[in-house]
Amino acid sequence: MASAFHVVLVSGSLHAPSKTGALLTAISESLAARAEITLDEVSALDFNGVLSRGEVAHQLELIEGADLLVVASPIYRASYTGLFKHTFDLVAQKALAGTPVLLAATGGNDLHSLAIEHQFRPLFAFFEAVSLPVSVYAKDADFTDYRVSSPDLQARIDRAAESALTFV
Repeated sequence: MASAFHVVLVSGSLHAPSKTGALLTAISESLAARAEITLDEVSALDFNGVLSRGEVAHQLELIEGADLLVVASPIYRASYTGLFKHTFDLVAQKALAGTPVLLAATGGNDLHSLAIEHQFRPLFAFFEAVSLPVSVYAKDADFTDYRVSSPDLQARIDRAAESALTFV
């Protein structure tokens, strides 16, 4: 492979360690096992209290320059976190056009998985990004000590990683 794909992970988790962070780690490991990647992580925590783009320009440029964007958020009250949304409020409107985005979320039960379809996809459609057809949802029972412990979840992660790489 001539060069590495630039993958940017964006976490909407409000604390660390978190199951959302563990999910992003597992996704990045699965991607790295399949292709040469360079990786950057952007946490919504970095945006706490930030009101203007200039205060976080470097992080936003990482997001806007990604070959593949992997986004994940815990689901609170049927949606991603407010800081996750605020992060994308600061992204330039056309900067993600055509960028493949792997959508992922964590939540307490299976009903929270609906947020991927009803919250994440419309957000990235606004940016004209390509929301990948395979997404990853994980519930609390899929983790032990902030590590993926469910073989079914790991299989979904591997399938999503394989699918994502066909888009970059």
